[in-house]
Amino acid sequence: MDPLIAYSIPVRGLRDGIHQFEFQIDRSFFEHFENAPVQDGDVQLRLELVKRPGLYTLTFAFEGTVKTACDRCLADIDLPIEGEQRLLVKVSEGAEGEPTEDPEDPDVIYISPEQQKFNTAPYAYEFVCLAIPMIKTYNCEDEAEPPCNEEMLDRLGLPDEEEEAQEEATDNPIWAELKKLSNNN
Repeated sequence: MDPLIAYSIPVRGLRDGIHQFEFQIDRSFFEHFENAPVQDGDVQLRLELVKRPGLYTLTFAFEGTVKTACDRCLADIDLPIEGEQRLLVKVSEGAEGEPTEDPEDPDVIYISPEQQKFNTAPYAYEFVCLAIPMIKTYNCEDEAEPPCNEEMLDRLGLPDEEEEAQEEATDNPIWAELKKLSNNN
């Protein structure tokens, strides 16, 4: 039995119109994808399906966190993500009863009119992975207990907020000389 069957939506016999579905994406979801860049997370997925004759428009709206290593201090963090993606699914049948495909339009999925259910799991996985930023950091200073690895930050020698404020307060001698020149005119 397919462990991701919970992410399948019934398409055959569904009336035309708008249909809403909600899914929870967590560790058990990510475990079913090999070489996943994410192994754990807590993401709420809201799926809106608009059914018209021969066409389904699916809107994936998601928000939550994924567990990953911070690119700044290497501590494990819950990285906030959110996004909204659209997927078009067309009902089409070829000469041999197989769904047709259009190589010129990769953003459209084709399914057979006989298909009972449509599994949204691979698309939800892809959209969540695409929402993860290339640089995995966020403003964790606002949290009650920031997850930062202070030892790693000390080794990197990153200036803290007090040092940055002192540097901004001291005038650069080059700029001071340039200001004198502009005041003489």
